[in-house]
Amino acid sequence: MSELTVASRYAKSLIDLAQEQNLVEVIKNDMDLFHHTLRVNPELKAVLANPIVSHIKKLNILEDVFGAKVNKLSILFFKLMINKSRGEVLYTTAEAFVDMYDAKEHIVRAKVVSATALSEANKQTMIADIQAATGGTIKLDAKVDPSLIGGFVLTVGDRQVDTSIASDLKKLKKEFAQRVVVAK
Repeated sequence: MSELTVASRYAKSLIDLAQEQNLVEVIKNDMDLFHHTLRVNPELKAVLANPIVSHIKKLNILEDVFGAKVNKLSILFFKLMINKSRGEVLYTTAEAFVDMYDAKEHIVRAKVVSATALSEANKQTMIADIQAATGGTIKLDAKVDPSLIGGFVLTVGDRQVDTSIASDLKKLKKEFAQRVVVAK
């Protein structure tokens, strides 16, 4: 069974349990914290996934790092996963939990990368356009990449709109290369 399938099943169980105990928001925040912590600390992620590291060491690490920061239910869930030798899917499970929460709450995550920082008005216009197209609440992550030269790249789910000048230049270069080959 794939890691994503296993993680999705555990995430579904956790979200169901959190709903029973009216802790969905709290556990979602815990999973956000856990996911972010492992993303910025790949060593911690590697330790949790390593089958050579003992369960006790993993449990102690999780307790030390997250014990005072997350709900008791989250700690119990982490312990359950480690005791079932599923430490390697904890990161993916946290990610799947957040994705399920977003789907349940109709939250759509969008990412825009632009050549220069977008004004607040531009961000609000973009959010309104995406919201009109998707019908969900939009969480926009805006980043700057000067190598785009101009324009932006917008990613919503599995769709992408690329209006960057760098992309246009690549297309022109490819087109010129093809015409030179055909002309010979």
